[in-house]
Amino acid sequence: MAGSFLASPQSQFVSARGLRLASGIVLFTYVATHLLNHAAGLVSLAAAEAGREWFLAAWRSLPGTVLFYGALAVHIVLALTALLARRTLRVPPLEAGRIVLGLCVPVLLAAHFVGTRLAHEWFGLQDDYARVVGILWEGPNSIRQMILMAMAWLHGCLGVHFVLRHRPAYRNNLHFAFAAALLLPVLAALGFLAMARELEHLPPVHGRGPVDAVVYSRLSAAVDMLAGGYVAALVLVLGARGWRAWRDKRAGLTITLAYPGRRISVPRGWSVLEASRAHGIPHLSLCGGRARCSTCRVRVAGQATSCPPPGAAERHTLDRIGAAADVRLACQLRPTGDLAVTPLLRADGHPRVMQEAGTERELAILFVDLRRWTTLSEQHLPHDLAYVLDRFFAIVGDGVRSAGGLPNQFIGDSVMAIFGLDTDLPTACRQALRGAQAIEAGLAAGNERLHRDFGQRLEFGIGIHAGRAAVGEVGWQATRTFTAVGDAVNTAARLQELCKAFEVRLVVSEVVLDAAGVDPGGLARQALSIRGRQQELGVYPIGSPATLTLR
Repeated sequence: MAGSFLASPQSQFVSARGLRLASGIVLFTYVATHLLNHAAGLVSLAAAEAGREWFLAAWRSLPGTVLFYGALAVHIVLALTALLARRTLRVPPLEAGRIVLGLCVPVLLAAHFVGTRLAHEWFGLQDDYARVVGILWEGPNSIRQMILMAMAWLHGCLGVHFVLRHRPAYRNNLHFAFAAALLLPVLAALGFLAMARELEHLPPVHGRGPVDAVVYSRLSAAVDMLAGGYVAALVLVLGARGWRAWRDKRAGLTITLAYPGRRISVPRGWSVLEASRAHGIPHLSLCGGRARCSTCRVRVAGQATSCPPPGAAERHTLDRIGAAADVRLACQLRPTGDLAVTPLLRADGHPRVMQEAGTERELAILFVDLRRWTTLSEQHLPHDLAYVLDRFFAIVGDGVRSAGGLPNQFIGDSVMAIFGLDTDLPTACRQALRGAQAIEAGLAAGNERLHRDFGQRLEFGIGIHAGRAAVGEVGWQATRTFTAVGDAVNTAARLQELCKAFEVRLVVSEVVLDAAGVDPGGLARQALSIRGRQQELGVYPIGSPATLTLR
């Protein structure tokens, strides 16, 4: 059974996702430049017309025409195909809003397309701002134009958000993205109104008035044909979904999924995540069912023939987390027979992992441990030890803060620090190395006083590693704390332990030095098998962090 779970044939999932993303980027760029052109109307009608010449030069050229209308056709076809493939329409509200907006836009777009591009191509009618704004302003279509503009822009912004929300750079600049997403359509609407008011005080422009009745009739017929054809395709897809559900139920083409404490029957072909959502079973899925995370993972048991092998996207994610042979992604697994499934990450308010959307990021993790603490504990009174430990924590905390990190956990005589919550990974790695230098300098200064008062100096060991980790709050009930979890955290702790074996103050992974742009120079690289890791890791034992030269 293990082999069948992880076999990976060629999958169309990646290519479809890539086409959806590429076509969406083209359409989003078109809408953004269109809105910018409208916003130029705040300057003057002439400024908007000048911008329009650049806009048309790009989008009405042969390459621009092929690119835009090809992307539009691909995006619509993929949207209808995805709607047909969905076995349930129960999705999170934000995702539902994006889908509904996307399905409505083509209906409203038909009239705008016919009144501008087709009218120009068929009858030579100018679609400059003087004519278009004048017609829209004088008729009832101005509200429809505003609605179309807002819906298309909001749909695109939600699409961008779903794609980028897991990226640290996007999350760190989300406020700028939100401001731009809000301001651009507002400025475009104000530009449209400004042009309309300017036209009211200008003499009539040739070609601005109503078009010939025959021309109007042909253009109206084109609008009806385009909008009607799209609506017919949408109705056909929805009808096919209803027929499929009726057929599966009538023919008994259902399977049984056994969850812990509950059994449900669903039509064959549903994904496990769709089954959970349709029956109100809490099921974590931070990426929205796109195989971009592993939070929906389930352990499966049953006949191997009931589990189709994972596609390329699912296999990539499973390999990345080192999943066992019986672990699958609920959003991708579509059982063909009865199966027992157990969600591995809870979604009931008592998480075993962080459940905030988009909490995975690239981080640098630093662990520092106080040496000879047991000997110190034997020789001094408990309250004196508390004072020493407090001084140690203060020095480490100040050093980490000064370097730009977050002192995160103070456990026993060890401290964990996180770097990269607000920066990219190269910066985080440089900050972590500076933090190690600051800790060493702080302890060197504090040791003189500690030696005078207690007769001993404090020694320490630091381990630094970098990689992907999930950040958020974990704990139980009121006892919850912000932290990071992942392989990067565990490995950093293991490197700190190696300081004892190498008799050095710092052991840093090769990953950190490479990301920080630090030349290891004459440092001796060690390839070690780290406890808890399957592959060897390149590390550098460093006697003193102060010897590192940082940019």
